Amino acid sequence: MSVSAYDEILFENACKEIVHIDREKHGIGTLQEKTVHAVLKQFYEPDMSHQEIRIGNYVADIFRAEEIIEIQTRSFNSMRKKLDYFLERYPVTIVYPIIHTKWLYWIDEQTGEISKKRKSPRTGRIYDAFYELYKIKPYLTHPNLHLCLILIDAEEYRLLNGWSRDKKRGSTRYDRIPTKLVDEIYIAGPNDYRCMIPENLPQPFSSGDFAKAAKIPRSRAQTALNILTYIHAVSRVGKQGNSYLYTCN
Repeated sequence: MSVSAYDEILFENACKEIVHIDREKHGIGTLQEKTVHAVLKQFYEPDMSHQEIRIGNYVADIFRAEEIIEIQTRSFNSMRKKLDYFLERYPVTIVYPIIHTKWLYWIDEQTGEISKKRKSPRTGRIYDAFYELYKIKPYLTHPNLHLCLILIDAEEYRLLNGWSRDKKRGSTRYDRIPTKLVDEIYIAGPNDYRCMIPENLPQPFSSGDFAKAAKIPRSRAQTALNILTYIHAVSRVGKQGNSYLYTCN
């Protein structure tokens, strides 16, 4: 799915609203919310009267027209109780941001100096979502649950406080600043997970075949296939040595 020019403009405006205005006043990392979360909330619902709405004992990021939108940047397991309550009452869309292209900045805690940016060699892809989706696997077949995987480019600021000699390994992520909308993938139900299965897989295929086609570690492919089997997007059809074999449904 490719994003429209209109959505790109809306996203750019949301970035300006949150990043440029608030950061000019307060500096990096001082908002109560982290910037990715704040920008996406502004992008999906600029009307603040629909933001941070209490429903029962929980607060929805966005509630409008009898629909809930939750923006979750990590720790999907922390959503379970909220999902138990929300899904019995309303359709819920979980928006999960994936950083497509990342530019790194390093902050010296002693001087406050910020390094020149460096492009990360890693490119984020939709398969990165499987790690978090596994944490809410029992909810993925619920008819009221929908997903929106949004790929964005971002600048990441990290503190030079790690344990390695250059203080980078094990460092603390300070904030991420969105810069560009790359793509949106909407998953309304189990059938839509086909977009998360690589093309040109042999039939049948193993987790190794999936990993090679998706260009992800085999452990991530095994997690993906665990989920895809659970939602009946693929089926186990046998074994080859110690590896299960799968076909697409």
